[in-house]
Amino acid sequence: MTVTPSRAEGEDAVVRAGGRGGSGPGAGGRRGSGPEAGGAGRGVSSAAEGSPGERAAGEGRGTEARTGSPVAVPGARVAPTEVAPPAEVAPPTRGFLAKATLVTAVLSIAGALLGLGRDQALAHLFGAGTETDAFLVAWTVPEVAATLLIEDGMAFVLVPAFSLAVARRARGTGADPVRALVASTLPRLALAFVAVAALLMAGAPYLVAALAPGLPDPALAVDCTRLTATCVLSFGLAGYCSAALRAHRRFLAPAAIYVAYNTGIITAMFVLGDRWGVRSAAVGVAVGGCLMVAAQAPSLARQLFGRRRSAPEPEATAAAAAAQGPSPLDGPEVTKAPQATEVADSPAPSMKHSVELALIAPVLMFALCRQSQVLIERFLASTLPSGAISHLNYAQKVAQIPMTLSLMLCTVTFPVLAQALAEGDTERARTRVERDVAVASCMVLLGAAAVFACAPQIIQLLFQRGAFTAQDTAATATVMRVYSVGLLGHTLVGALVRTYFSAGRPTWYPLAAMTAGIIATSWIGAGTVEAWGVRGIAAANAIGITVTAALLLSGMGERRSVPIRTRRVVHELSKPVRAAVCAAVAGAFCASRVDSPELALAAGGLTVTVVYVLLLRVLGVKAVAPAFRTALRSVTRRLPHVRFR
Repeated sequence: MTVTPSRAEGEDAVVRAGGRGGSGPGAGGRRGSGPEAGGAGRGVSSAAEGSPGERAAGEGRGTEARTGSPVAVPGARVAPTEVAPPAEVAPPTRGFLAKATLVTAVLSIAGALLGLGRDQALAHLFGAGTETDAFLVAWTVPEVAATLLIEDGMAFVLVPAFSLAVARRARGTGADPVRALVASTLPRLALAFVAVAALLMAGAPYLVAALAPGLPDPALAVDCTRLTATCVLSFGLAGYCSAALRAHRRFLAPAAIYVAYNTGIITAMFVLGDRWGVRSAAVGVAVGGCLMVAAQAPSLARQLFGRRRSAPEPEATAAAAAAQGPSPLDGPEVTKAPQATEVADSPAPSMKHSVELALIAPVLMFALCRQSQVLIERFLASTLPSGAISHLNYAQKVAQIPMTLSLMLCTVTFPVLAQALAEGDTERARTRVERDVAVASCMVLLGAAAVFACAPQIIQLLFQRGAFTAQDTAATATVMRVYSVGLLGHTLVGALVRTYFSAGRPTWYPLAAMTAGIIATSWIGAGTVEAWGVRGIAAANAIGITVTAALLLSGMGERRSVPIRTRRVVHELSKPVRAAVCAAVAGAFCASRVDSPELALAAGGLTVTVVYVLLLRVLGVKAVAPAFRTALRSVTRRLPHVRFR
């Protein structure tokens, strides 16, 4: 018996049996789950966002579907007379997504606030001069490592692999596939991380010369680079742990890693700053990376070596899901398949490695290309007067906070998108992408308007103390206002690129789009740096990332990604853009009329918020309110059931 899933997100969960195939890679080498997917493949699929009663009904139909024809799991042999494995991993519900978003957002905000505290401590202790510029050149290493090993590259590669292993473990096929995956990948990756870290330490003088040839004190930058190079190993292990935990739908520990990281840096600067100067910040990077691993190791150890739970009866599982629902901190219970015998056979090694390389290469190349924006900025700023790199760094860190918060929803809903694409449900995938783009854009534009309106007050309150002077505040605030123009482009790139890589097939289009943006950034920056200084560099960043976002948006189609209604999306995006422009102008006017920075920030922020929300209502934008209502209902109803582990 085959049950056809609903294409609407609010409908009941469905378990497909029969001709769909099992979890894991689908037909034609397509992976069944994208990055951060919680074990969802072609054989375990669901819309899964209905009410508790609907979920219970869906569970019942899934139980009935288990008696149908066997599920053909790629790479596995199933006896034709035996019952196919059931759906093992509970599908994500709307409440699950809301709670997972809440947990991720809260801890991300905490990490961002500590990041601000880190930058404040750096500005207070070392100002915005030669020493800080030298450290920020060395800071390039952890920035690139975080992008490749934690945020993008590792997630796109390892989460699908762990999701497949978790699904096979749930079927009880004998040896633990998750442990086997760890044993086959972790030692090799750790050796690769050690080798790259050693190479960076040895080649630090050449790296500094390439990144910032006009730096006044390259020796200090070399020392800091050698200390920060240790993060290649620690970030690699932290990214590995994060991928494994998210595949198990454990979000608490992975979301807390930047809290631990920034705590280590701040502590090291205050403890060692008097003795080692700015090198203490580089030591803090090394210590913070180790804390990232330590924050996740206990939770991962429980997943790998904890006792396996016994399988509940289907009726009990349905009742428990209807009464409580899955927790984003715990994830769903994993159950064994009832009397199903299958032998998991891996694909031929040569084919497996070629497919993995084809999927990995575009992801890593895109991440490197995107991160090269920072390298271009620092290369151009190294020829400017002392402090230019610091002004760019402080402005960028503060301006990107709205972008980071706006992408929290996209991070949590990414498994839902990957699941829909694996099932071939393009309608549900299109609805998910359009909704995520609308909500993320509305949120980031509100933040961009506030940043533009209140930039001088924000920088003054955050950084103007100690060695950070009023002149530094004025220069940084000007740069931050220019950066705010490109925040929508950064958010669209972060939201749209997931749709290209979650389709489970190699695609080089995102890299081509990012390359076009990098070319625009480098040419515009080189042409304006002499006349406009750091403002020209920031403007080049904003224009380049906007070019990339436009190319990604125009390239959305069934051949490359998800066929969204591009004209409709662009038309809807124009409404919050107009509202944000008006709100930014009104907020800047109100903030400039108040002398006290605290009162000016409050007046400007309140004006921006009121004008923006009112204009959204006048223009008929309705994307944000439903998401907030869903999150609020989920938190108030189910938060008492959340278990911290």
